[in-house]
Amino acid sequence: MPFYKIELDGLLVFEPTVYKDNRGYFFESYNERSFKQENIDLKFVQDNQSSSSYGVIRGLHYQLHPHAQTKLVRVLFGVILDVAVDIRKKSPTYGKVFSIELSAENKKQLFIPPGFAHGFSVLSERAEVLYKCDEFYSKENETGIRYNDPSLNIQWNIPVDDIIVSEKDQQLPLFANSKSNFEFAY
Repeated sequence: MPFYKIELDGLLVFEPTVYKDNRGYFFESYNERSFKQENIDLKFVQDNQSSSSYGVIRGLHYQLHPHAQTKLVRVLFGVILDVAVDIRKKSPTYGKVFSIELSAENKKQLFIPPGFAHGFSVLSERAEVLYKCDEFYSKENETGIRYNDPSLNIQWNIPVDDIIVSEKDQQLPLFANSKSNFEFAY
């Protein structure tokens, strides 16, 4: 299977089989049957794409229930450090951070279910990121956690002087004050 589990239960890394020859390459970036074999049965309803320059940090974002989103994140161009934080109350990994380098070259994708805050930093000169969502954007349910929360101590792999963050993301609450209506299911 092209999926492998990591230390934060629920997160999965999807590494597709890439077929290369003298013309270039081909791979399936999403196949419903493959995902169902991994007990992932959902319907993606929205694709989001962003283009960012080096040093940009986006996040940490999530939507609360009843409009919580599952995301499948991949990079079309460039390199990012993709980050997920477990915000599920009673989870054995509550408050833990997972990060992985996603790139156009490695073609890895991160599957992020509800109950995780998500963000990324751009490590290349420019990066284009695409992510599929199983729930539509809901302004009333969007929230997040400040990217530089000292309790999370996320290493974004960007020198402090080079970090670019939106004003909106700079105003997000710290982890201790963030909203969460997610609970870990044993």
